[in-house]
Amino acid sequence: MDSPLPIVTRFAPSPNGRLHLGHAFSAIVAHDLAMEAGGRFLLRIEDIDGPRSHPELADEFRRDLEWLGLEWEEVPAQSTRLASYEAAADRLTERGLAYRCRCTRKQIAALPRRTGSDGFEYSGSCRETCGPADGQGPAALRLDIDRAMRAAGEVVWVDAYAGSVIADPREFGDVVIVRKDLPASYHLAATLDDAADGVTLVTRGSDLFDSTHVHRVLQALLDLPVPDWHHHKLILDDDGEKLAKRRGSPPLSARRDSGDDGLMLAEQLRLHKTEAGT
Repeated sequence: MDSPLPIVTRFAPSPNGRLHLGHAFSAIVAHDLAMEAGGRFLLRIEDIDGPRSHPELADEFRRDLEWLGLEWEEVPAQSTRLASYEAAADRLTERGLAYRCRCTRKQIAALPRRTGSDGFEYSGSCRETCGPADGQGPAALRLDIDRAMRAAGEVVWVDAYAGSVIADPREFGDVVIVRKDLPASYHLAATLDDAADGVTLVTRGSDLFDSTHVHRVLQALLDLPVPDWHHHKLILDDDGEKLAKRRGSPPLSARRDSGDDGLMLAEQLRLHKTEAGT
């Protein structure tokens, strides 16, 4: 029998805000899963968020991880991989699986829709009016989810807690894979990057569980290797909401600068895995 692949996990923060306790917990879970199995823990900076990306924060992230006592291997940042995103988008478009969409957010909000895991589900109004070859004006690129699912066939992914899951991303509608203002969406970039980095275990919060349906279909369409997934539970604030940059969750850097013990904090997070997270 073939031996199992070595565990390769990653922590992939975006430098559009400082890391908080939720990030620390996710990084620790991924790091420990790799170390316990004699595997590899990677750091990847997801820095293609246009003007919201602040390169100086990447150095702060490294200081935060070191303060927590974590060791990692750093892989190329997303900004070095733009050609791979363009090639994948072209491949999907040439197969008739993606189409251009010039709709604004205001226009989409005015369309009949239902709410899905990724916000408002897009109705697909540009599927026929713009088409794959329409080159007029700035446009996003959307995956034609019905065609994509027919092309991919039934595909399955495996989560550490949910077990085997049949991929069904229809709740997202025709999801954006290339934004008007960015070279790729999270869905496309993260999927391609994980394959390029040899990730065998995608470790991330349970808030991204549903996104895996999209990622698994993209893997099938682009002939990419299929990892396993470990979606851990989230650390919540006093209001029962997940910690988030946009909610002003206190940054790790403030704790570090005030003289808090990062190693002790990491151990506290580990000890509360069953309550806060895994």
